[in-house]
Amino acid sequence: MSQPDVDLFSPVILGDLELANRVAMAPLTRMRSGDSGVPGDLVVEHYAQRASIGLIVTEGTYPNSESQAFVGQPGIVTDEQVAGWRRVAEAVHARGGRIVVQVMHGGRVTHPDTNGGRRVVAASAIAIDGVARTSTGKHPYPVPHALTTEEVRDVVRDFRRAAERAVEAGLDGVEIHGANGYLLHEFLAPSSNVRDDEYGGSPENRARLVAEVVTAVAGAIGAGRVGLRISPEHGIQDALEPDRDDVLATYGALLDRLRPLGLSYLSVLHREPAGDLVQELRRRSCTHLMANSGFSTVTTRDEAVALIEAAHADVVAVGRPVIANPDLVERWAGEHPENEPRTHLFYAPGAEGYTDYPALRAG
Repeated sequence: MSQPDVDLFSPVILGDLELANRVAMAPLTRMRSGDSGVPGDLVVEHYAQRASIGLIVTEGTYPNSESQAFVGQPGIVTDEQVAGWRRVAEAVHARGGRIVVQVMHGGRVTHPDTNGGRRVVAASAIAIDGVARTSTGKHPYPVPHALTTEEVRDVVRDFRRAAERAVEAGLDGVEIHGANGYLLHEFLAPSSNVRDDEYGGSPENRARLVAEVVTAVAGAIGAGRVGLRISPEHGIQDALEPDRDDVLATYGALLDRLRPLGLSYLSVLHREPAGDLVQELRRRSCTHLMANSGFSTVTTRDEAVALIEAAHADVVAVGRPVIANPDLVERWAGEHPENEPRTHLFYAPGAEGYTDYPALRAG
């Protein structure tokens, strides 16, 4: 059923977040923060350019140094990194925008040549079948260290502290990254979690860490500032979930446990955002749904409009069109032509393909 007086360009309130429209900038790895992981002038400009988006969700940002997954990825660990994010937040707010930082533990999706020679950790000692792109070239992913029960609890602490530092930096909230094969998703997926302690085995146990992280973060900064991103059945980076019944049991247990918190939103990356699985998870969460149809196809204006008008989502997360069009909301609202993304520059250093896409109006 459609929602009267609601469309993609109407405002919405997600917990403590008041958005001017229902377009979100999906978290997009761009690798422009250098060896220090400190967001600098380029990163400030990049996000400020996109302040007219209803909600900016930043690129995945590491909560401790061993969790860094990519060269040039920003962190939120050191005072210098927090100061960098403060500059980003101030620039976005000066243009009337809203921004949350996505906190992401890379888990086994890294290499010692990326995370400063530190260990690689995961739910279980199972390597990804593939190669990591590091500062010294491509190398096979190593067999990770399986976190002990006590070390898993340290992960909860690190996420909580990262969220506290995000608020200290003036960001509007945090999104917990529980998707795409990174650490939290590794615990959810039966292919990457073969533990025999309280964090492995049953769907309820595999969901335990994500639930504890989100609960701790909500307790620290307020649930109305907290979103959770998940990607059930996405099958990326060897976090495989082929059994729909198990997926429903695992994510259902997670969302049942989180429902009383009153989170700001649930972001679901899935190829069928209007399908039965996503809509069931939305019902179980009892919060606002941010829909994202995935990596395989680019989200179009027509798809985003339809998702909102058919009430299949409250907000639509958009990736590549936002990279190429800092003023995407204005372009979509007026049905103006869009810039084409230059994909070969997505992960390149410097301003080219990052802050040099033209806007409709100069200045």
